[in-house]
Amino acid sequence: MLQVTDIHTWYGDSYILQGVSLEVKDGTCVVLLGRNGMGKTTTIRSIMGLAPPRQGSIVFNGNELVGMPTHKIARLGIGLIPQGRLIFQSLSVVENLKMAARPAGKKDPWTLDKVFTVFPKLAERRKNKGNLLSGGEQQMLTIARALMTNPDLLLFDEPSEGLAPVVVDEVFRVIGELKKAGESILLVEQDFGMAMSVADYAYIMSRGAVVYESAPEQLINDEHAKATHLGVGE
Repeated sequence: MLQVTDIHTWYGDSYILQGVSLEVKDGTCVVLLGRNGMGKTTTIRSIMGLAPPRQGSIVFNGNELVGMPTHKIARLGIGLIPQGRLIFQSLSVVENLKMAARPAGKKDPWTLDKVFTVFPKLAERRKNKGNLLSGGEQQMLTIARALMTNPDLLLFDEPSEGLAPVVVDEVFRVIGELKKAGESILLVEQDFGMAMSVADYAYIMSRGAVVYESAPEQLINDEHAKATHLGVGE
């Protein structure tokens, strides 16, 4: 579904991504791990065209994304759950969702009713403006908003950031449900345990490059890789 091949991305004169390659197969959840500042978010931004690579290739469902504007990338079927949530604070829950709604040819498309089934808290808060929601409710709204675009691929950028542990549990419950429903997911995450609970495959980034990849079971048992690249188990 998604094939990222040897992408190199700069911010001004700063060389951030130095030959990143990864893939997401249809119906799988791929996790991108690494310490802060290693290029994970830039990888997501490069896929979405927000930080266009200067070289390399990003192919999604047969379409080359490098050089394509962000709005066209989104219309191809990629839904972004950005770091920091970024909902429309002055709009209600329903307004946030309706403005993102996009028709799809799926047999069981995401609608308001379907979204509210997965996120009952949002159903209760449907008339509340974004600035009246808790951090956890805002994160749920961000996920729901992406689903309303009826994407083929979901990009999650640090969904647990800044949330209480009980809310993180709820976020990953939803991610687990989406995975079981066959959604394709690329997940950037700092919480190793939560990431491994939903992963079908894992990549680790360090200093702008992928330095490790494996099935989650192998990574869980690789104490050297976890200590060296993630600071887990040190």
